[in-house]
Amino acid sequence: MRAVKATGHVDERGQIHLDQPLADVNGRVEVIVLINEPEPESDLLVSKEEILANFRQAWHEAMTGQTVPVSQIWEGIEHE
Repeated sequence: MRAVKATGHVDERGQIHLDQPLADVNGRVEVIVLINEPEPESDLLVSKEEILANFRQAWHEAMTGQTVPVSQIWEGIEHE
């Protein structure tokens, strides 16, 4: 038995269609299907709209003096 790598797609009926015909293959074959799945990290990505909303909120807080000095934040880290 030999392995041949090919690409294709599965239609709405579950049938596999190869992008190119397999050369020198005539008869029954065994098929292993590798399905691309979205990476789990993609669910953690922040949308452009959410980034913009967070930036606007941070900008508003900075402009209205609703901030904490970095030295105060650093002190809290040093004591842990």
